[in-house]
Amino acid sequence: MIKKHIILSVLILFGINYTLAQGNYGIVFPKTEVERNNECRSCFAAFQQKPKEVQFSIKRENSNLYFQVNDKAWFNKLFKNANDGIAIDVVSKEIYDCDIEAIEMEQIKGTLLRPVFSSRLKSGLKSIDKNTYRVLVGKVPDNIKDKELEYNILFLANKVLCRYQTIFDLKAYRWDLLDMGMYLDSISFKNEKVVNTEEQFKIRYKTLKFTIPFKKNKSEYSPEDIKPVYDSLNLTDFNIKTINIKAYSSIEGSLERNIELQEQRANSIAKAIQTYQKPTIKTSITSSENWVEFLNDIEGSPYENLKELSKSQLKSKLVGAFSKEMEPYLKNHRKAVITLELEKKDIYKAKSPVQLVNLFNSSIKADRLDEASQIQNSLFEKLKNKEISPDVLKQMEIPNQLKYINFLNNNSAIKYQLNERQIIIVRDELEALKKLDSKNAKVRYNLVALKIKIWRYNFEPVNEQKLKTEIYGLKSFGIAKQLIDRMMINYHIIKSENYMRKRDYANKDKSVSYITNSYKKIKLSDFDYFSLAQFLSYYANIEESAELLTNRARSIEVDEDLLFYYLNLTLINEELTKTDDYRAIMLNAINLNKERYCTLFNAVEDGGVTFQLLRNDYLRKSYCESCKD
Repeated sequence: MIKKHIILSVLILFGINYTLAQGNYGIVFPKTEVERNNECRSCFAAFQQKPKEVQFSIKRENSNLYFQVNDKAWFNKLFKNANDGIAIDVVSKEIYDCDIEAIEMEQIKGTLLRPVFSSRLKSGLKSIDKNTYRVLVGKVPDNIKDKELEYNILFLANKVLCRYQTIFDLKAYRWDLLDMGMYLDSISFKNEKVVNTEEQFKIRYKTLKFTIPFKKNKSEYSPEDIKPVYDSLNLTDFNIKTINIKAYSSIEGSLERNIELQEQRANSIAKAIQTYQKPTIKTSITSSENWVEFLNDIEGSPYENLKELSKSQLKSKLVGAFSKEMEPYLKNHRKAVITLELEKKDIYKAKSPVQLVNLFNSSIKADRLDEASQIQNSLFEKLKNKEISPDVLKQMEIPNQLKYINFLNNNSAIKYQLNERQIIIVRDELEALKKLDSKNAKVRYNLVALKIKIWRYNFEPVNEQKLKTEIYGLKSFGIAKQLIDRMMINYHIIKSENYMRKRDYANKDKSVSYITNSYKKIKLSDFDYFSLAQFLSYYANIEESAELLTNRARSIEVDEDLLFYYLNLTLINEELTKTDDYRAIMLNAINLNKERYCTLFNAVEDGGVTFQLLRNDYLRKSYCESCKD
């Protein structure tokens, strides 16, 4: 079963009121709010009654511009009268060039195209796929067709401008189900980023995180420097599988030298840790200046006024005596945050598949079940790493008896994890095991997990209420509450999708509300935060999505994808972007990936949020400081 994501452009809309302008193509620009309110009642009503799930946009194909909408009934309400219509303002990015001292705040920002009115809009509206409709509303003029362009919408009622719409593009994804894992000897999650807080689970992997401070100008670390940290890990039964090092420098000095020094420090740490074990450790290293903690730490201090300076101004000030004066703050910002992924040592690792299968079968026959369990796990590790063929599962001789039910369950579970297309076959195997032992918690958990996926992908009919009862019923078999909560979130993900297809927005919102409330009770990884934010955005819950990510976005250790998704959600909020906290977030994004940050200000067609964000003086200053070259 192939995991599918539907990429959807969620178009969040904000209107700007204008009162003075010259007429174009007979469009009337109201001079007073009273005049505007009188003429625009029907347009205002249509937007007030528009469900948040109804989305529209302008799409370009070659030189043709199409108005695209996902709800035909709302479209017909909007363009009810003969002189209701649309006009397109074609805007070029060049008007926001960094060399221009001041942006002109004109009502029409670019080239205004001739309006298209109700009759032509309705007759030209065509279905292009299920629940998506579009109509031709203009062409890009030849003299600007090769420029970086965006397309704002003038909504007209009786030829009167009622709403000027700038559109920004947010990539949202249909959220796949939360990883429920499969119960083998312990819970085995397919996604390594899943947070597992249940201490009673026996695990083959551990993830440990710690911080090492850097001394000023020191770049080399010896094994002796790292030994106290290494000794604290108690690695008798584990090897280090991966090292992830995020190295941070204090902000004084040149960026190039800071990054070079941090990479030297991080590499020396990795080499020092590697000396303590023979298996090669996979290492990833990132380096950046620690602007986030600097700006946070001077909050409320005598140096708070430094926040008002630009990056270049701050760096030029942090030299000589003043740099020494600031050292009590700066020394805390030089550090490496190290994440180690550990894996349990495998005494059978060097054995061939044939040797392992023979050892397993002989252990089962001799009733050495603990030994058989270790061998089975060793085989599973080789299967997960694609070192051996799944055919090995057929060679494992496990009697179909109650005594061996955990071995049988493990083989079925790993079979599904290796190939999700076998979901029905594995479901039937587990149903047979349930008859063998109706009280086996692992079998019951795996069965329910598969039924949820069968329902999601509509492979077979599923009784929703019976499935819900089975999920909650797992509690009586000792299944941890966190796992049941994850299943119930998945249950409501599927419910919300089904309600959405039926246009039952009220019940869809109830399922979404259940999900957001349930997530607050569970410890989240960055992966979980990011997934939930995309889910909320997909269903047009943009404010909730941004609120969910706010605290994580302010952390120096935030996941890059999560941070940029937060910026994508919030950059149009002019009040928010002026704050010191937001500046720290933007600086962190620039440090993590300057090119990606600059791309946010591209045209929608080129993967940006919108270049019209550059009308905001603060964002334009940040963009021109970081992205001009």
